[in-house]
Amino acid sequence: MLKDFKAFILRGNVIDLAVAVVIGAAFGAVVSSFVKNLLTPLVSIPGSSSFDNLTFTVHHSIFSYGRFLNDLISFVLIAAAIFFFVLKPINALVVRRQRGQEAEPGTRDCPECLSEIPDRARRCAHCTAEIQPAA
Repeated sequence: MLKDFKAFILRGNVIDLAVAVVIGAAFGAVVSSFVKNLLTPLVSIPGSSSFDNLTFTVHHSIFSYGRFLNDLISFVLIAAAIFFFVLKPINALVVRRQRGQEAEPGTRDCPECLSEIPDRARRCAHCTAEIQPAA
């Protein structure tokens, strides 16, 4: 039983997942710090830096809509930071790396959507266009 557990733990995908979780947590902390300490102060230049005190009351129930606004702004800023500072540069690197590479043997580009499809395909899996199989 211990031998099976050891084999399970030492499989590559379990270790890869553990590393991904640790790196993801560290990256999340960096992105949150970037948003909290650099982007949020930019948003607060024209007005208040925190909406925490904004509330309204209905029948003695307090609704803290200011905290929701803070969380919403943080989410949008985090999403924008990840998009512009992580995804866009990585996508640019991938495109630059793929430039000049030929398509894999046995594949071709769809004439409609330019996605890579098998040579023998009669319909594109991406745009569903009917196409003639390659000779």
